[in-house]
Amino acid sequence: MMTNTGNRITQGQFSFLPDLTDAQITAQIKYALKNGWAVSVEYTDDPHPRNTYWEMYGNPMFDLKDPAGILMEIDECRKTFPNHYVRVMAFNSARGIESPAMSFIVNRPENEPGFGLTRQEGPGRQVRYTVTSYAAQKPEGERYS
Repeated sequence: MMTNTGNRITQGQFSFLPDLTDAQITAQIKYALKNGWAVSVEYTDDPHPRNTYWEMYGNPMFDLKDPAGILMEIDECRKTFPNHYVRVMAFNSARGIESPAMSFIVNRPENEPGFGLTRQEGPGRQVRYTVTSYAAQKPEGERYS
C-alpha cells in the first residue's frame, strides 16, 4: 500500500518520490527529447485534479535538442512563481495529435494545504463525494502566501 504521509499533491509521474533534483529533471528531459517529444513548462496555484489546463510559461519547445534550455526555462518559471506548482509536460505527436506522454512537478509551494473530501448522502443508498482544495478558499494569487 502506498501512503502520502506529507499530504503532498500527487499528480503526474514521480509524485510519491521526494522532489527531483535538477540532475534528475535533466535526465527526464533528455529521455523526452530522445523520444522526439515536445516539452513545455506550466504553472498553477490551483492544483485540483480536474484542473488539467495549467498556465503555460512561454511556448512549447518543439525541435529543441538541448535539455539545458528547458532547465533554464524551468528555473525562470520557479523564480517568477515561487509559490506556485510548476510542472514539465512532454507531448508525443506520433499519432498526429499532441497527447501527453510525460508530466511531473518540479516546484511546489512550501505549504501544501491539501484537499477536503465531503460526503453527501442522497435518497436510497446514493452517496456522492466532492473534492475541495483548501487553497482555493483564498483568492487567486494569495493561495500560498
